[in-house]
Amino acid sequence: MSARGESRSLRRVEPSRPPLELSGPKLTRALEALVSRAEEHGGVERYVEALQLKSAMFREALDAGRAHNLELATFKALCALMAPVRRRIGPHLANPAFEHLRAELARLLEGLEDTTTTDRRFTAFCSAFPQDREHRWVRDLAAELLHNVDPERYPLMCRWVWDAQSGTGVIREIWHAEDADYAAIDVPDGYDTFVVLREELAQFLSANGVFRDVIHYVDLLTAHVYADYISEQGGAYLRADFNTPEDPMQHTRRLLGLDGVDARGRTRLKSVDGDAFVVEDVKLLD
Repeated sequence: MSARGESRSLRRVEPSRPPLELSGPKLTRALEALVSRAEEHGGVERYVEALQLKSAMFREALDAGRAHNLELATFKALCALMAPVRRRIGPHLANPAFEHLRAELARLLEGLEDTTTTDRRFTAFCSAFPQDREHRWVRDLAAELLHNVDPERYPLMCRWVWDAQSGTGVIREIWHAEDADYAAIDVPDGYDTFVVLREELAQFLSANGVFRDVIHYVDLLTAHVYADYISEQGGAYLRADFNTPEDPMQHTRRLLGLDGVDARGRTRLKSVDGDAFVVEDVKLLD
């Protein structure tokens, strides 16, 4: 599959699945920018390796039923690697709130192999917490946990990828329309939508010579699309997490949580009193 003109989408999907009208030229520009900007920091492969390490950390902590016995210190280290979560989860990182959170995330990860129950488990997890603006990060937490523990089965499903309620996210940024900023995009934000999106992006990448580590390349491309949106426009909720970038890849790293731990082990995860949480031997990008 090759990137096509603005008049056509990248690919038509089966009628039973959410059709996505994506712009080939927009994706081409995003991929070219990603490759160019990543070269200043060791190339795209360096970022791919960091994502692989991040996923390995999540699997070691949470896969195969280990979530039931998850230790608080381990979970804090994981939280540092989840940008949409780490600034808001502080009140839940002490008992008894953490015990409740641990029980719910264990339920979320039960039956991980059965993707037909994804939306039900996702909804149940979110429903276990208050349904208000202060807890919108819970959806992002569920998305990050599923994706990082089993990235092959679960694509990125964070709000910044697509939020049907607000109509914002990566899907809008790469949508095929004369004025995509105001186009009505009637696409749900359930599991099937994110699977179709990843399939579309994977085929686009394959058509442009990417044949290895495609899952991680999709994550990088997705994040870089939204990183450009943050740089160009920003938003009230985004600016709380993302300041003016020091380099063209800063927002991309933050969206993927790759900036969570610095060389001294200090993390971007803050306790309730504002102190930075410190971990050892966790360096995704030096």
